[in-house]
Amino acid sequence: MQDFEQPVLSVKSINKQFGDGCVNCRESKGDRLLKNYCPVCGTVYACRDVTFEVFTGEILGVVGESGSGKSTLMECLYFDQEVSSGEGYISSYKDGTRNVFAESSQQKRYIRNRMMGKVYQNPLMSLKMNFSSIGNIAEKLIAAGNRNVGKMEARGIELLEHVNIPVYRMKEAPKNFSGGMQQRVQIAKALSNNPPLLLLDEVTTGLDLSVQASVLDLIKTIQRELKITVVIVSHDLGVIRMLADRTMVMLDGRIIEHGLTDQILEDPQHSYTQKLVQSLL
Repeated sequence: MQDFEQPVLSVKSINKQFGDGCVNCRESKGDRLLKNYCPVCGTVYACRDVTFEVFTGEILGVVGESGSGKSTLMECLYFDQEVSSGEGYISSYKDGTRNVFAESSQQKRYIRNRMMGKVYQNPLMSLKMNFSSIGNIAEKLIAAGNRNVGKMEARGIELLEHVNIPVYRMKEAPKNFSGGMQQRVQIAKALSNNPPLLLLDEVTTGLDLSVQASVLDLIKTIQRELKITVVIVSHDLGVIRMLADRTMVMLDGRIIEHGLTDQILEDPQHSYTQKLVQSLL
């Protein structure tokens, strides 16, 4: 992996909690929590002091069990959730000098529509199921300020061809598509404005194995062609092994291990990571 002067995304000490906290959990260092839950007040500490960077053309994998905080982290990055505290910097926004989490709702929409794309585990979170596939892409283009109908249609066709949606189905609604095809339309929509950063949240969960493989191959091909920076979340270390250059392991809202993917697979240090790797063998 090359050295780069500035990360595409830099995240510093993200915290996200659900609940106000109490004396029991606020004044502890996590030792009074059950996993990431306070038994006294019920507050959940979904992300705790999460810090990382991701660089141009790199794929960063985030792996962990359900409840580890990985999907909450993605929600915070895409402004689906407000962080409780922490900083985030995107190199293409104000030259990476402004904390994006502290920006106004209007500026967050600007960043989200122009500088990020996200593919959700559930296509219903991203796609209008009664719109055509091209209409879904046009929606993202319009949100970024595009108004030329001809250019938007041409861009939609280009992207849908890129993700192997047949031309004769491009004006069909995604509700008629298989799960794998819906994910392909999501990927096309996420890429519509050429964002420098693509977020993938459990994109193959629930798909048949053969469909999973084709979606992962597509992601790998597109990432290589476009040199786009990717953060991918999965509970499946096999997915991370196939795609990620570096990997972060999350448990109970914290990053417990972080390194080159090969290094983590060959020599895991944390006992939880060791169990994950053993389950892959």
